Amino acid sequence: MKPHGLALRPGAAIMPGMSKPISVDLPHKLGKEEARRRIHGGIGGLGNHIPGGAADVKSNWEGDRLNLAVKAMGQEVTARIDVQEAVVRVEVVLPPMLGFFGNQIEKLLKKQGGQMLEDKSKKT
Repeated sequence: MKPHGLALRPGAAIMPGMSKPISVDLPHKLGKEEARRRIHGGIGGLGNHIPGGAADVKSNWEGDRLNLAVKAMGQEVTARIDVQEAVVRVEVVLPPMLGFFGNQIEKLLKKQGGQMLEDKSKKT
Protein backbone atom coordinates (compact mmCIF):
# COMPACT_ATOMS: atom_id res chain seq x y z
CA MET A 1 0.00 0.00 0.00
CA LYS A 2 1.25 3.46 -0.86
CA PRO A 3 1.77 5.96 1.98
CA HIS A 4 -1.51 7.74 2.75
CA GLY A 5 -3.06 5.90 -0.22
CA LEU A 6 -2.78 8.92 -2.55
CA ALA A 7 -1.04 8.34 -5.85
CA LEU A 8 -0.75 11.58 -7.79
CA ARG A 9 0.66 10.15 -10.98
CA PRO A 10 1.80 6.74 -12.04
CA GLY A 11 4.52 5.64 -9.64
CA ALA A 12 4.24 8.75 -7.43
CA ALA A 13 2.91 8.83 -3.90
CA ILE A 14 3.17 10.96 -0.82
CA MET A 15 6.48 10.12 0.72
CA PRO A 16 7.66 10.67 4.29
CA GLY A 17 8.57 14.32 4.78
CA MET A 18 6.09 15.60 2.20
CA SER A 19 3.39 18.03 3.25
CA LYS A 20 -0.20 17.02 3.80
CA PRO A 21 -2.08 17.39 0.47
CA ILE A 22 -4.10 20.52 -0.16
CA SER A 23 -7.54 19.49 -1.34
CA VAL A 24 -9.96 21.97 -2.91
CA ASP A 25 -13.39 21.28 -4.41
CA LEU A 26 -14.46 23.79 -7.06
CA PRO A 27 -18.19 23.53 -7.78
CA HIS A 28 -19.27 24.57 -11.29
CA LYS A 29 -22.26 24.52 -13.63
CA LEU A 30 -20.33 24.04 -16.88
CA GLY A 31 -20.60 20.30 -17.30
CA LYS A 32 -17.60 17.99 -17.40
CA GLU A 33 -16.55 18.64 -21.01
CA GLU A 34 -16.49 22.44 -20.76
CA ALA A 35 -14.70 22.37 -17.40
CA ARG A 36 -12.09 19.99 -18.85
CA ARG A 37 -11.67 22.22 -21.93
CA ARG A 38 -11.06 25.32 -19.78
CA ILE A 39 -8.56 23.54 -17.54
CA HIS A 40 -6.74 22.11 -20.56
CA GLY A 41 -6.55 25.59 -22.11
CA GLY A 42 -5.13 27.12 -18.93
CA ILE A 43 -2.31 24.64 -18.33
CA GLY A 44 -0.06 26.18 -21.00
CA GLY A 45 0.16 29.44 -19.07
CA LEU A 46 0.80 27.84 -15.69
CA GLY A 47 4.57 28.37 -15.89
CA ASN A 48 4.04 32.12 -16.23
CA HIS A 49 2.59 32.24 -12.70
CA ILE A 50 5.59 30.58 -11.03
CA PRO A 51 8.13 32.89 -9.38
CA GLY A 52 11.56 32.71 -10.94
CA GLY A 53 10.19 32.25 -14.46
CA ALA A 54 11.96 28.97 -15.22
CA ALA A 55 9.28 26.43 -14.36
CA ASP A 56 9.17 23.00 -15.95
CA VAL A 57 5.51 21.98 -16.20
CA LYS A 58 4.63 18.42 -17.16
CA SER A 59 1.03 17.34 -17.54
CA ASN A 60 -0.88 14.35 -18.81
CA TRP A 61 -4.55 13.46 -18.96
CA GLU A 62 -5.81 10.04 -17.90
CA GLY A 63 -9.49 10.14 -18.75
CA ASP A 64 -10.94 13.02 -16.74
CA ARG A 65 -7.91 13.31 -14.43
CA LEU A 66 -5.08 15.73 -15.13
CA ASN A 67 -1.77 14.84 -13.48
CA LEU A 68 0.68 17.70 -13.02
CA ALA A 69 4.28 18.06 -11.94
CA VAL A 70 5.77 21.54 -11.67
CA LYS A 71 9.50 21.95 -11.01
CA ALA A 72 10.97 25.35 -10.21
CA MET A 73 13.79 26.68 -8.06
CA GLY A 74 14.83 23.17 -7.02
CA GLN A 75 11.37 22.21 -5.77
CA GLU A 76 8.68 19.96 -7.24
CA VAL A 77 4.95 20.34 -6.67
CA THR A 78 2.65 17.54 -7.82
CA ALA A 79 -1.07 17.76 -8.32
CA ARG A 80 -4.03 15.94 -9.71
CA ILE A 81 -7.19 17.53 -10.98
CA ASP A 82 -10.30 15.35 -11.23
CA VAL A 83 -12.99 16.82 -13.48
CA GLN A 84 -16.57 15.80 -12.71
CA GLU A 85 -19.93 16.97 -14.02
CA ALA A 86 -20.53 19.55 -11.25
CA VAL A 87 -17.23 19.78 -9.33
CA VAL A 88 -13.51 19.86 -9.98
CA ARG A 89 -11.36 18.41 -7.20
CA VAL A 90 -7.79 19.69 -7.00
CA GLU A 91 -5.23 17.92 -4.81
CA VAL A 92 -1.77 19.44 -4.48
CA VAL A 93 1.24 18.04 -2.63
CA LEU A 94 3.91 20.53 -1.66
CA PRO A 95 7.48 19.62 -0.75
CA PRO A 96 8.34 20.30 2.91
CA MET A 97 10.18 23.51 2.03
CA LEU A 98 6.97 25.00 0.57
CA GLY A 99 4.56 23.48 3.10
CA PHE A 100 4.19 26.72 5.03
CA PHE A 101 2.65 28.32 1.91
CA GLY A 102 -0.22 25.81 2.01
CA ASN A 103 -2.91 28.24 3.22
CA GLN A 104 -2.00 30.89 0.65
CA ILE A 105 -1.94 28.31 -2.15
CA GLU A 106 -5.32 26.94 -1.08
CA LYS A 107 -6.85 30.45 -1.17
CA LEU A 108 -5.32 31.10 -4.59
CA LEU A 109 -6.66 27.80 -5.97
CA LYS A 110 -10.17 28.63 -4.73
CA LYS A 111 -10.10 32.15 -6.17
CA GLN A 112 -8.48 31.50 -9.55
CA GLY A 113 -10.05 28.08 -10.01
CA GLY A 114 -13.47 29.56 -9.29
CA GLN A 115 -12.86 32.31 -11.83
CA MET A 116 -11.77 29.80 -14.49
CA LEU A 117 -14.89 27.70 -13.93
CA GLU A 118 -17.35 30.58 -13.63
CA ASP A 119 -20.34 30.27 -15.95
CA LYS A 120 -20.33 33.67 -17.63
CA SER A 121 -23.12 32.83 -20.08
CA LYS A 122 -25.82 33.55 -17.50
CA LYS A 123 -24.70 37.11 -16.74
CA THR A 124 -26.47 40.04 -18.32
